[in-house]
Amino acid sequence: MSLIQYRPFRNEFSLPNFSNLMGNFFDSETFEAAKGTIPAVNIKENEQDFSVELAAPGLKKEDFKLELANRILSISSEKTNEKEEKTGNYTRKEFSFSSFKRSFSVPENVDQDQISANYTDGILKLVLPKSKKDNLSKTINIS
Repeated sequence: MSLIQYRPFRNEFSLPNFSNLMGNFFDSETFEAAKGTIPAVNIKENEQDFSVELAAPGLKKEDFKLELANRILSISSEKTNEKEEKTGNYTRKEFSFSSFKRSFSVPENVDQDQISANYTDGILKLVLPKSKKDNLSKTINIS
């Protein structure tokens, strides 16, 4: 089983075909990633664990929020910058806001208590170790 991206259900039949096509394109993460608002993610699987690497330069580890609920791993960040300059009789104030949220379905064979995260050189790396127990299959006895 592999780690897959979680996407909430959308009713695809509520829009006309062309609007649906364009709506999906402009709402898609591909379009957002092209604008630079959603960090790129690499996901690797080996025998012991899953590795998730998220490229997010310019942030601090305090800027991230990691949540795991109902086998959905969510990685998010919100950052606000304000700069104010007062010179003479004018004031120049600049501000910016950036945020993102990425969500992934976590397979049942991940040991949720052992997930670890590290942020170094602009890369957030999560390690999701696989459980030693075989909880993917179960034999059911008929009585």
